[in-house]
Amino acid sequence: MERRFRSGSLIAPRVGVELRTFDEYARQHHGLITRDAAIRCGMSRTGWYRALAEGELAPIYAGVARLYGTPVTREQTIAAAVLAAGPGAMASHRSAALLWGVPRPDADPIDVMLSNRAREATLPGVIVHRPRDRKDLSPVLRRNVRCSNVLRFLCDLGAVDEPTVSLAVGHVVTTGLASPAALRLAVDVHARRGRHGVPALRRALDDWVIDGKPVDSVLEKAMQRLIQAHGLPAVEFHAKVAGFEVDFRIIDAPIVLECDGWEHHAKTPAQQTRDAARDSELVAAGLVPVRFTYRQITRHPVREADRLRRIVMRWAPHLLLGGTRLDR
Repeated sequence: MERRFRSGSLIAPRVGVELRTFDEYARQHHGLITRDAAIRCGMSRTGWYRALAEGELAPIYAGVARLYGTPVTREQTIAAAVLAAGPGAMASHRSAALLWGVPRPDADPIDVMLSNRAREATLPGVIVHRPRDRKDLSPVLRRNVRCSNVLRFLCDLGAVDEPTVSLAVGHVVTTGLASPAALRLAVDVHARRGRHGVPALRRALDDWVIDGKPVDSVLEKAMQRLIQAHGLPAVEFHAKVAGFEVDFRIIDAPIVLECDGWEHHAKTPAQQTRDAARDSELVAAGLVPVRFTYRQITRHPVREADRLRRIVMRWAPHLLLGGTRLDR
């Protein structure tokens, strides 16, 4: 029987299926097809096994295969495990973190969680979780894969990879997926004896709050570390001055610190214009705006600390000659 190809996927008239429907399912599921979905599309059970035997479908797990010609991706591997684990299964822990956009190592194992603890699933190379904590187990779709929600995956991640929880919290907070207040509530809801991931989330949240206020980006935390490490004068985070909310204000000094992006030249002309207008109004109010970038703060901390110290020495020398230091 002749084999014909279109758009990178196999058209196989021998199995008696109109594969435009087949292709649509595969496109929505990272190039995957399940046996049940194939049968719903009109393929017989015999046709499914013949397609596997003849290489028209590449088996991944029992009842789950990759359509010929589709690329292998990390998301596809996770999606295949979720489909193979059956009803109520969802990507969780490290796999959920990846689907929510948190950078993860390629060597990560696949984590799948079952919403029904009475069920079991055994999949090669997959860690299947059957949690006792039944809260927040309704899956959501991320990249068209069933996945634990953002609050749940953060509570779970610390149980398998505690050092990466702070990075995950930073991603969630700075991209607006959830607020620190919502994450604090999740800690309260899920905290109980023996819940290993929650203490890690609680500690990570402390990394993303300054003076009890949530940070907007990694830049602000980097600036706080610079101030603390170099004994610079005390600051107020997210201070209100001259009708503006600034990133930091040096206490008892007319100096405000603003944390910009990775580099100044990365700004758009519109951003540059807005920042210039804002700085002009701050100057008109008798304030000294000082801008920093993440690159400056992290690559040249000593140089930037010296620059800030010189500015303080010029505008508020009393803070360095006798007195207030950052002691918190």
